[in-house]
Amino acid sequence: MADSKTPAPKLKNDAEIDTALVRQLADILNDTDLTEIEVERGDLHIRVAREVTVSAPVQYAAAPAYAPQAPAAAPAAAAPAAAMPSDPATIVAKSGEEVKSPMVGTAYLQASPEAPPFCQPGDTVKKGQTLLIVEAMKTMNPIQAPRDGVVVEVLVGDAQPVEFGEPLVLLQA
Repeated sequence: MADSKTPAPKLKNDAEIDTALVRQLADILNDTDLTEIEVERGDLHIRVAREVTVSAPVQYAAAPAYAPQAPAAAPAAAAPAAAMPSDPATIVAKSGEEVKSPMVGTAYLQASPEAPPFCQPGDTVKKGQTLLIVEAMKTMNPIQAPRDGVVVEVLVGDAQPVEFGEPLVLLQA
């Protein structure tokens, strides 16, 4: 606490600062997690504020998904088609059933960075088999095959954010 012999600081208009009031206001800020508080008494106007820093969420980079080395030219050929999806000449009907995301989250194609992917194009899967995982609110949710079939295409990348209803995997009977 302030020493009673120490005079209170003076303002430009000769009003004294009530240091006890300022300390009280600072204590209220700490006790209530407020970021600022203001008090007016006649000509005296006191505003006490504290700076709050919000740290950015930590994002971990996952290991790259397993990709066979042979079809290296396939992604380059698919890029022009994806550039103009509204062009009728580039729209290709995909046959099969889309397995859609039941939630917003992050899709993972394997259980851990060292593990093999749950499924790849060409794999035969059984009903209930895990195709990938969607992490939502730190919970890993397995996305299972709705029926037996063959994986035609995995439509998302590893560690990619996904929306509710977004197609994840294309299955064919």
